[in-house]
Amino acid sequence: MARLSTHDAIIIGAGPAGTSVALTLARRGWAVAIVEKSAFPRRKVCGEYMSASNLALLDQLEIGEAWRANAGPEIRRVGFFSGETCVEAPMPHAKDGPRANDGHCAKDGFGRALGRDILDCLLLQSARSAGVEIFQPCRAVAIDRDGEMQMVRIQAGNETTMLRAPVIVAAHGSWEPGPLPSQPGKTNRPSDLLGFKAHFTGSSLAPDLMPLLAFPGGYGGMVSADHGRLSISCCIRRDMLARLRTHHGPKHQSRVSAADAVCRHLMESCRGVRDALESAHADGAWLAAGPIRPGIRSCYERDIFRVGNAAGESHPIIAEGISMALQSGWLLASELASAPDGRAGREAAGKRYEAAWKRLFSTRVYAAAALAGIALSPGSATLMAAIVRNFPQALTLGAQLSGKTKPVPGFV
Repeated sequence: MARLSTHDAIIIGAGPAGTSVALTLARRGWAVAIVEKSAFPRRKVCGEYMSASNLALLDQLEIGEAWRANAGPEIRRVGFFSGETCVEAPMPHAKDGPRANDGHCAKDGFGRALGRDILDCLLLQSARSAGVEIFQPCRAVAIDRDGEMQMVRIQAGNETTMLRAPVIVAAHGSWEPGPLPSQPGKTNRPSDLLGFKAHFTGSSLAPDLMPLLAFPGGYGGMVSADHGRLSISCCIRRDMLARLRTHHGPKHQSRVSAADAVCRHLMESCRGVRDALESAHADGAWLAAGPIRPGIRSCYERDIFRVGNAAGESHPIIAEGISMALQSGWLLASELASAPDGRAGREAAGKRYEAAWKRLFSTRVYAAAALAGIALSPGSATLMAAIVRNFPQALTLGAQLSGKTKPVPGFV
């Protein structure tokens, strides 16, 4: 017989979005459970950069000092690498950040990058310390209504446990299909964007520079992260990847791996990538995931709240995924903590949360979609290169439009 455990809220997924919800609710007296399918530490396909506007929120979640101690250097310049073009411009500082006499932010004015293998562990440990019950590694396989409550069936090997709570939060991302009503169905389209990511050591990329990479069939980015690691991530169309694997594979033999094809394509398409990785060494294998599902989804549907990519995601071309995940978790928890008990209270909280989500994130989602559409258009990399060569300040403006200077509500 399955074990039964009752809570005030069950969070499915222990990434930045899920732990942000769990921590905030637990510190307001809620009995919270997190269900996470992977063992930590784990590497993730993620750009790993976080805007400085999140630092007050990280302090509230009580991992701010640990983040500052581990994260890579401040990113003070944004760049553009495509073909032979390498252009850079100033990164805008976070709004309302304290300034030194020279006009620069004295502290936390610029974003930094921290590997998800470290960040996720910091957040989960903080959640555990706050009293959150962690079920890991466990997979949520079904959600069923039980009167005013909902039942979540989780599995760890052959062992089944039933979790019961009135509030269910989907924080499982959007890239992986599954059996839950909040998970996407499986699709396979030539235009799908597949994500890839790798770490390198010994890179020659300037430590304060974060360049956007534009290449045929995709886009990506590079950033200096923690402990001397360079994080490089990109998205590439499924049909382009298939052509690259065939093109690079020797005749009459099996095709080259997807990771090797992507790495070669990046090196051949961007001089800036070649230069940065000329003397670098891979730190672990390439990771792959996807397809990504950019767009705005319902934040509350069928009695399930959604945060992070499950609620909506921007094209990763603007490097705002972690920021949106953390902030969406905070927004939801703030609404839930003040909502009256009962289904009507939860529905009202869901409507307020969805409105707040759209106010905070819709502009950057649309801006990212427009920028990604340009980057993915045939021949557009050449046009983008011409624009930024003549108007480098367009890079700074793009960083502002992406939300990198926008403060988190409640932390202004």
